[in-house]
Amino acid sequence: MTGSDDARKFYAKLMAAHARSVDPRIEEVFASVPREAFLGPGPWTVFAGDGGFKTPTADPSYIYQNVLVVLDADKGINNGEPVLHAMWIGKVEPKPGEAVTHIGAGTGYYTALLAKLVEPGGSVTAFELETDLAERASQNLAAYGNVKVIQGNAVTSLLPPSDIIYVNAGVAAPPAAWLRALKPGGRMIFPWRPAERIGLAVIVTRMERGFACQPFMGSWFIPCVGAWVAGPEAKVPTRERAARTRSIWLSEDKAPDRTATAVFGDVWFSSRPIRADSKR
Repeated sequence: MTGSDDARKFYAKLMAAHARSVDPRIEEVFASVPREAFLGPGPWTVFAGDGGFKTPTADPSYIYQNVLVVLDADKGINNGEPVLHAMWIGKVEPKPGEAVTHIGAGTGYYTALLAKLVEPGGSVTAFELETDLAERASQNLAAYGNVKVIQGNAVTSLLPPSDIIYVNAGVAAPPAAWLRALKPGGRMIFPWRPAERIGLAVIVTRMERGFACQPFMGSWFIPCVGAWVAGPEAKVPTRERAARTRSIWLSEDKAPDRTATAVFGDVWFSSRPIRADSKR
């Protein structure tokens, strides 16, 4: 066993601990999927503080830490913070047989983890807007028979019916079509950026009526093209009101009422919770 193998196994234990999940497969997939296979040849540039610097060598041990690895420096795109993704994966609890839509797949590392967690019988549809990153993701994920990579904008594309929608780009509000794509009991996790200085990770669960919503941590991602800017008619929340949000509604199903914490056209957010027993 090499030093990088040891580093990956230790990293996997750390990620599983941060996931706070009873699912032992989370540690297994972090240990089995080589992160370096999705980053291109090393040495790699990592983000830290206000800038970046290169790893001393191409030894993969350097990227089995909670580091952001540059994918496209000009566009500010990185491979994502492993601890954050471990926490998100623990929250959405992927299960064998489920259908996942991954929006903002980058070069496919976290897509691969999700793909393994829904085996056997599950699948992942991965959207990536940037042409070069989508091409790299297709190559990196070629051996994963349950993954389909689509180069395109998930905001304007038709999403397949999904048990999980895993969003890695900041939105002012999730498009109504994304909410409709969730199957009953389906979960969506996304970075909510209703205003420039507000960044919250939110998990949404489709209930019999409406969508339960839980903001659970701070989160900052690059903008999602087509869903980033709030319209002039939007009711934008303060940070405090955003944090109090407990449900999301489609305006066609229910008009905004006095509980509204934010309103973005055909999607609005409410401070009123939805009982768990109303899930289909």
